[in-house]
Amino acid sequence: MDVDSQLTILGISAYYHDSAAALLRDGEIVAAAQEERFSRKKHDARFPAHAIGWCLESEGIGLGDVDAIVFYEKPWLKFERLFETYLGGVPKGISSFLAAMPSWVKEKLNLRTVLRKQLAELGGIHKSKLPPLLFTEHHQSHAASAFYPSPFPRAAVLCMDGVGEWATTSLWLGEGNKLTPLWEIDFPHSLGLLYSAFTYYTGFKVNSGEYKVMGLAPYGEPRYAELILDHLLDLKPDGTFRLNTEYFNYTTGLTMTNRRFDALFGGPPRKPESPLTQREMDLAASIQVVTEEIVMRLARTAAADTRAEYLCLAGGVALNCVANGKLLRSGIFRDIWVQPASGDAGGAVGAALAAWHINRGQPRPPREADAMRGGFLGPAFSDDEIARRLETLGAVCEHLGEDELLTRVAKLLAQGAVVGWFQGRMEFGPRALGSRSILGDPRRPEMQSVMNLKIKFRESFRPFAPSVLAEKVNDYFELDRPSPYMSLVAQVQKSQRVEIDPSKRRLAGIDRLKTLRSKIPAVTHVDYSARIQTVHQETNPRFHDLIRRFERETGCAVLVNTSFNVRGEPIVCTPEDAYRCFMRTGIDYLAIGNFLLAKSEQPEVPADESWRREFELD
Repeated sequence: MDVDSQLTILGISAYYHDSAAALLRDGEIVAAAQEERFSRKKHDARFPAHAIGWCLESEGIGLGDVDAIVFYEKPWLKFERLFETYLGGVPKGISSFLAAMPSWVKEKLNLRTVLRKQLAELGGIHKSKLPPLLFTEHHQSHAASAFYPSPFPRAAVLCMDGVGEWATTSLWLGEGNKLTPLWEIDFPHSLGLLYSAFTYYTGFKVNSGEYKVMGLAPYGEPRYAELILDHLLDLKPDGTFRLNTEYFNYTTGLTMTNRRFDALFGGPPRKPESPLTQREMDLAASIQVVTEEIVMRLARTAAADTRAEYLCLAGGVALNCVANGKLLRSGIFRDIWVQPASGDAGGAVGAALAAWHINRGQPRPPREADAMRGGFLGPAFSDDEIARRLETLGAVCEHLGEDELLTRVAKLLAQGAVVGWFQGRMEFGPRALGSRSILGDPRRPEMQSVMNLKIKFRESFRPFAPSVLAEKVNDYFELDRPSPYMSLVAQVQKSQRVEIDPSKRRLAGIDRLKTLRSKIPAVTHVDYSARIQTVHQETNPRFHDLIRRFERETGCAVLVNTSFNVRGEPIVCTPEDAYRCFMRTGIDYLAIGNFLLAKSEQPEVPADESWRREFELD
C-alpha cells in the first residue's frame, strides 16, 4: 500500500507523569518515545512536544497528515473523582484541593482547547486544520496497550495502577478486535497507591521508587504482612479489596500516609537518603508479599470470570516483575504477556490502538510474536550522523567494521571492562534492552558494587538484570519461555549456584550482598532470583551476536545489562547524551554505532561534579 494512503493515528499521554507519544500506521506501531528522553527531565509530565515531533519526523510526515489524535484519558471524569473525593473529606481535604485547583482550572478542564492550541503550534498549522481529537478512558488505554500488541487471540486483561479517572483495578476480556470491560475496583481502594504508600514510608520517591522497594524486599522478612492485612485492607478471597483510608493521607492531604500509619508501624517515615535499616527491608518484604497475594487472587478470579487461557497485564503494578514471575509459575494461565511500557507512557500506545480497533472497528491480524518490535521504537542514528556529533564533542574514536567491533567489545567485557552500548533504535518503556545499555561481565563478584557505586551512583543494594541468549535461558534460569522485556523474575538454575561460605550464612540485610551465591553473581539476587531479559536474533541481532561472542570468549551466554544513565537521569537518547554519561562515570569504553571510544584516550576535562545537580534524585 502507498504510504500516503495509509491511515495514521497519533496517541498521546501527558500531564501526570511519563508523557509520551506513539504513532500507528494502518494499525502497526511504527514509533513511540517518552518525552523525558528528549527533555532530560525524568518522568517528564509536560505536553510531549519533542516526542510527538520525533514520531512524525521518523515517518516523514507532518501533523496535518495524521488521521486522528487520541489522548489517553478523560479529564472531566478525573475532575469528577477529585471533586467528589474532596467533598467526602471536608474539611480535611482543603489543602490538597487548593493545591490541585490552579492547574485544573487553567489547563485540565479545558484540555481539548489546551491540546489543540499546543498541537497547532507544534505542527505549524491552524487549529481548524488539525485532525480529529479523541479521548479514551485511562484503563481502556492500559487494556488496549496490553491486549492488542500481545500474541494472544483471546485473553483476560488485568489492569492495576494507582488510579485513572476512577478505576484502580479493572478486568477486561480481549477477543479479536473487541475489548470488553467486565468489572473494576474504584478509587480510593488502590493496590498501586498501597504500594506507593510504602514507597513513601520507606523513604523513596512515589511514582519513581517503587522498583526500589521491590529490589529491597529480598533483604528483609515479611514481619509486617499480617499487620497490613489486619489493619490496612479488607482482602476478599476473590482478590477484591477495600483500603482502610483512616491510615492514608493521599485522599485529603499532600502526603501518602499519616500519623495513624506511623503509630501502626512504629515510627515516622524514613527520611530520603538516610541510612536504610532492617525495618525498611522488612517493610519492603511485607508489602511485596501482600501485593503478590492480591495479584494471585485477582488472577484466579480473572481466569474464572473469562475462562481464558492467557492473561495480559498493564498499569504500573504490572512492572512488579517479581509478582509477574510468581503468577507465571502458578500455572493459573497458560501464558502471560506484560506490556513493556505498562505505566502511563504505554497509555499513548493503548490510546492509539483503541482508536484503531474500537473506534474504527479495524480487525486484529493473527500474529506469532507480539507487536512491540522488541521495544525498539525510538530514535536511531546513522554512522555518518554519529561521526559528526562525536567530532563536534571533540571525542577521540575509532571506526570499525561490525565484525571487529563486536569481537573487540566481547573481549573487553571478558577482561572486566564496563562498556556503554549505544546501538540502533532507542527502547520504549522503563527498561534498557540492549540498545541504550551499560554492560558488564556477570561472572565477576565485584561487578554489582562497581556499577552501582562508581557508574550509576546509586544505592548498593540495587540488583542488575541478566541479558541471556534466548536459546540458552534455561541453562541459567528456571524459565522455559521468552522474557524479552525484563518483565519476569525467575530463579537461577541450581546448576549455576555455588555452595555458600559457612561463615557467611548468618549474615542479614545488606550484608548478604557479600555472599557468593552463583557462577553469575553480579546478576544473582540474595534470594537466587534474577530479572531476566531474553535476547532474540529476530529483534536485536547485534546485541544477540555480541553475547554469542562473549560466550565464545568466556563460556558464559549472559551479560550484566543496566540502563545507560546515572541515578535520576533519563536513559540516554542521543550520541551527545551517551558521551556525557560516559565521561562523567566510571564506564571504560563506549560502543556507539560502529565507533569505539576508550576513556583513557579522551581529552582530559577539569573535574566538575556540578552536573549531578542537573538530575533530581529518584
